Amino acid sequence: MSFLADTGSYARQSVLAAGYTFGLGIRTLGALLYLPRRYRFTLDHAFAAGVRALPVTAVVALFAGMILALQTGIELRNFGQSEMIGTITSLSMCREMGPFMTSIILAAMVGSSMAAEIGTMKVSEEVTALDVMSIDPTNYLVLPRVVALTIMCPLLTVFSNLIGIAGGAIVGQTHLDVSQLFYWVSVQNALFAQENILPKDVYVGLFKSIIFGFTISTVSCAAGLRADGGALGVGRAVQHAVMTSIVLIIIFGYIITWFFYFLIDT
Repeated sequence: MSFLADTGSYARQSVLAAGYTFGLGIRTLGALLYLPRRYRFTLDHAFAAGVRALPVTAVVALFAGMILALQTGIELRNFGQSEMIGTITSLSMCREMGPFMTSIILAAMVGSSMAAEIGTMKVSEEVTALDVMSIDPTNYLVLPRVVALTIMCPLLTVFSNLIGIAGGAIVGQTHLDVSQLFYWVSVQNALFAQENILPKDVYVGLFKSIIFGFTISTVSCAAGLRADGGALGVGRAVQHAVMTSIVLIIIFGYIITWFFYFLIDT
């Protein structure tokens, strides 16, 4: 009975948390009209979410591109197709690896920070004080953070894509005997083969990053607002925010890829 009770309690809490997070996201979208009043806070959070995450993002993106090129190049070399490394690396970075790695970094760095900040305010009753002063916490606390991360995530993704592709170029030249000129020409042909304004592989990746940024920020803010139980509750909120964000990034990444590359194309 204890196992069933614990399972039921966990399921109930999960459903309540999901409902609260979804409702918070809807309320945040409804509060966008107040964004001009919060532009200063939004810029501060954009700096924290974007500029401060640049060094870690650059290092991770560089080695992600190098690992991707190296692992793929080993197999391509066995089939005498090493010249395809530029095409595969660029498409993989823009479609999946760039948005995915960037979002994971932001979930760990920025999402955890958001959950900790708002969670500390919640357990110290600062959020309650805002309610007493008739200040909407969604408008004052959540909106700037959500908008900032939603904007900065695709910008960092573009940066990650470029750094990752450049890392693949280094591996191609040093280990696979693929010249820099040939590598970058193959990258250009892979990404800009169509005559569209923005290649599909690029805009799908950017769309993913927008969804990921909105998801991370909303989940993190919701976890912070639901925190209770002092410092221990703040720790649980941070853990829940990062864990849930990573799971949703993986799920939404699969759904978006399926939608654009299977449902629409068929």
